[in-house]
Amino acid sequence: MADDEPQRPRTHDEEIIGAESRLVETVLADEDRLERIRDELARAFTRMSEVGRAVSVFGSARTPEDSPEYELARTVGRRLGERGLAVITGGGPGSMEAANLGARDAGALSVGLNIELPHEQRPNRHLDLSLDFHYFFTRKLIFVRYASAFVVLPGGFGTLDELFEALVLVQTHKIRAFPVVLVGTEFWGPMVEWISGRLVEDGMIGETDPGLVHLTDDPEVVCELVCEAADAQGRPDRTG
Repeated sequence: MADDEPQRPRTHDEEIIGAESRLVETVLADEDRLERIRDELARAFTRMSEVGRAVSVFGSARTPEDSPEYELARTVGRRLGERGLAVITGGGPGSMEAANLGARDAGALSVGLNIELPHEQRPNRHLDLSLDFHYFFTRKLIFVRYASAFVVLPGGFGTLDELFEALVLVQTHKIRAFPVVLVGTEFWGPMVEWISGRLVEDGMIGETDPGLVHLTDDPEVVCELVCEAADAQGRPDRTG
């Protein structure tokens, strides 16, 4: 097979992103792509409509089950659930699974937004509501639309992607009263120092922009920030 012969897309994201590239085989027309996007959002809007107050929790899929980071994620999920919040994660293993398990511990609604990947990612076993997404961008919309805040545990590229997308939305006033809470001062501290130092000093962000990030090790602080945001946004509880 020639190197320049189009390859069949491994995911719907790759198909739509590579639609203008000769490296990826075109298997859908734009009309079909738009219909799939519409259907994916319509299903998510319908299924998430009764979730009520909720928070999106992010973290590494690689967090070992016997690690302190896993226990921290479970504790955060439980404490948020005890405050009447549904816990939304990416639906996968690691810290996502731990946060969903914590929500279950508290008797709160546990939600997973699973994404189609070239290597299969199965939803974890601690979900009350599980949705499958083909497209990262539709999934990201649901993470923001149905949450009062983002709580971000230690993680890699995917976690950083969600973190900085949320910060851009807050900075540009696309969303209001939406805290972004980093849990783990040892892990996140150096990055926060770099943001507060280098980015501000070089004029890449405003002097007040570092204040968009809240850094803590205390699950109770997490809960207070999230609940204050839910109140400010007028989010109803599941019975409201």
